[in-house]
Amino acid sequence: MSQDEVYDKAGFGRSAPRGTRPAVIVVDFSYGFTDTRYPTAADMQAEIAATRRLTDLARERGFPVIYTTISYQPWEAQVLPWLRKATGMQALMAGTRLVEIDSSTGITDIDPVIVKHGASAFHGTNLAGLLAAAGVDTLIVTGATTSGCVRATVVDAVQSGFIVLVPRDCCADRAAAPHEANLYDIDQKYGDVISVDDALDWLGQTKVSDGHGLYNEGEGVR
Repeated sequence: MSQDEVYDKAGFGRSAPRGTRPAVIVVDFSYGFTDTRYPTAADMQAEIAATRRLTDLARERGFPVIYTTISYQPWEAQVLPWLRKATGMQALMAGTRLVEIDSSTGITDIDPVIVKHGASAFHGTNLAGLLAAAGVDTLIVTGATTSGCVRATVVDAVQSGFIVLVPRDCCADRAAAPHEANLYDIDQKYGDVISVDDALDWLGQTKVSDGHGLYNEGEGVR
């Protein structure tokens, strides 16, 4: 049997019905990941441009757009096991340019920025509460890296009760093999891996309901 047949026989790879209250999560498109002058970064401009199409439309329609950045204090860098394993991440120090969201993402003053200290955007943050307060039921997860913080965020999102969509055009990694392997695994177990055009079509047809969302419908950001 092929790999796809093995997964299908085991009952994986099914699509989940989409909700009616989406939000876009942009994971770690900070300069430490996007500006190639830094060793921790890779060229992610194509994925940022695709993500910006989504975030611009989401704001226009009144849906939340939330960014994350990973940032450490010096003492954390000395004691956290993850930073002993991935020592390059020690450069992501609070107050440095590396932890600032890349301006090419089109981030606005109204967009929340979740500061995290682990891979998942949910771990040790108020993201779940923020999404619950906004009435969100479906997350569109974008950002970097596919095999790290995106995957961890997707896993925690579905475990927290959210439907998850992952536009492959909007996710970036440092190498093709882990990028593709993790998109495959996400699509089989945790969320629906789709195209950015599919996500745009769905956002364009979905309306804000019951007053939820960070923006007034049709007003966008002011």
